[in-house]
Amino acid sequence: MASVCLEHVDAIVTRHRCQRDNLIGVLLDCQEQFRYLPRELIERVATRMVVPVSTVLGIATFYRGFSLKPVGVYPIAVCTGTACHVLGAPKLVEAFERDLHIKKGDTTDDGFFSLHGINCLGFCGQAPALRIGEDMYGRVTQTKIPRMLRRYKPKDAGKEA
Repeated sequence: MASVCLEHVDAIVTRHRCQRDNLIGVLLDCQEQFRYLPRELIERVATRMVVPVSTVLGIATFYRGFSLKPVGVYPIAVCTGTACHVLGAPKLVEAFERDLHIKKGDTTDDGFFSLHGINCLGFCGQAPALRIGEDMYGRVTQTKIPRMLRRYKPKDAGKEA
């Protein structure tokens, strides 16, 4: 995972004119830059914007779009809605956990993938469905998962230098 460059955090806060009304915008920009909101970032934003850490942390934990844990370059969201659940979503989660060697809610050591469930992707007619990054997939089976993952891995991933 990319470490947090506090100068970049400062630049984001400055771009938002250090105004408390822009706190969500600051956090959105930080999330985009670093893919998550680590404690040191939250503390720096609070200091620069002159708000309590608890206020920044409260916003960061209230909105589901923010993450306090590292998120992969390609987040995987497996739909857990009724149609997807009935048609095999739990087995898809198990297959991703097995193939990626992580549990739901975690990120792979290489930082490429994170895995989580989502209540509905609005793709019920194609159940079970999932999203990898910005790409939607429907009628997914466990046997399709390894090939899907290979599409997102760099060609040289896992090769020795």
